[in-house]
Amino acid sequence: MIDRPLLSAVMLLLTLSLVMSYSLSTYTVLHFHYPDFHFFIRQSIAVFIGFVVMVILSKLEPDRWFSMVGLSLFILFFILMIVMQFLPSSLVNAVGGAKRWIHVGPMSIAPVEFFKVGFVFFLAWSFSRKLLNKTKMSFLEELRAFSPYLMVFLFAVVIIAVFQKDLGQVVVLGATLLVLFLFIGSSMKFFFTLLSAAFIAVIGLIFFAPHRMARIKSWWSTVQDSILSMLPFEKLQTLRVESSVKEPWQISNSLNAIHNGGFFGQGLGNGQFKLGYLSEVHTDFILAGITEEFGFFGLMLVVATILFIVFRIFKIAAKVKDPMYYLFCIGVGLLIAFSFILNAYGISGITPIKGIAVPFLSYGGSHILASCVAIGMVLMISKKVPRDVHGRIL
Repeated sequence: MIDRPLLSAVMLLLTLSLVMSYSLSTYTVLHFHYPDFHFFIRQSIAVFIGFVVMVILSKLEPDRWFSMVGLSLFILFFILMIVMQFLPSSLVNAVGGAKRWIHVGPMSIAPVEFFKVGFVFFLAWSFSRKLLNKTKMSFLEELRAFSPYLMVFLFAVVIIAVFQKDLGQVVVLGATLLVLFLFIGSSMKFFFTLLSAAFIAVIGLIFFAPHRMARIKSWWSTVQDSILSMLPFEKLQTLRVESSVKEPWQISNSLNAIHNGGFFGQGLGNGQFKLGYLSEVHTDFILAGITEEFGFFGLMLVVATILFIVFRIFKIAAKVKDPMYYLFCIGVGLLIAFSFILNAYGISGITPIKGIAVPFLSYGGSHILASCVAIGMVLMISKKVPRDVHGRIL
């Protein structure tokens, strides 16, 4: 029996994504003269296909199909991410020098969304075969044991962060990899060494990319007064950004939309900041749009549902016996959690905007399908969990 509470929670968010794709796309539809149901229909197709794929995967026998599906995802979309840099412009359009989507007819596919799921499978599959039975290792032994995974990750970083200019996805993947290292028994010394190296690498990627520096300065201009006012050292006041820096209007309007929602919101369809003030509100800023129309209460329901999904995935991981299934479930739960946190922090101005979709909610076929594939594989695994006569996990 599959885990029905997990499936129900995912379908609840997917249904909400359909509602909000119609409600929040009002201005975009009018501005570009699209049909009224343009985004709703496209999102409905993605959700329907995602649901079918999720159900089909959940019906498969994990001992036979799980590794085949996971390895196919990893290899196929890793190759696609490499090859797409050399494809003609008729198939891959470069936006700001970044090639992120492959266009096939009316469809656009973002390989990185599927690669994330395949990467988590690769880690779970390889860790369970090579590292779980290792005894306590020295720092150098850990470095030798983990270096192949770090090399694969660094190669992915070059493709995603440099060629696709998508630092947000790298942060999500890197954070997931680091935590999985802890789950298979890496030392805290090794963990914090990698964490320090990752921090330095991210700083380097920011400094050598002008568009990222501009984004950091834009974010800093919104928080510098509140942070520097708490620090008594006069020399630190030189960190203030000049007023010539472009006003971060997206963050300002996002915060205003959240504030305008109050506790119970303005009502479905009555949001004001979606009317040209907040672009991409049905994609990266969907949480701000939901908060304006459903209020803090509606946002808390979304947060509670995301937490419930992560909790159910971790509960399945805790009860399953196969270490590969265990690590995969942990990895999927981490992907969902880190993606949600990164988006929520970005739209509220706590961190710079990273362009990360909200799992199961943001408009976009690739991330919806990839999320459904991940949940389908978790549901496939959930059939291996012991349950009582009422279907509850023991």
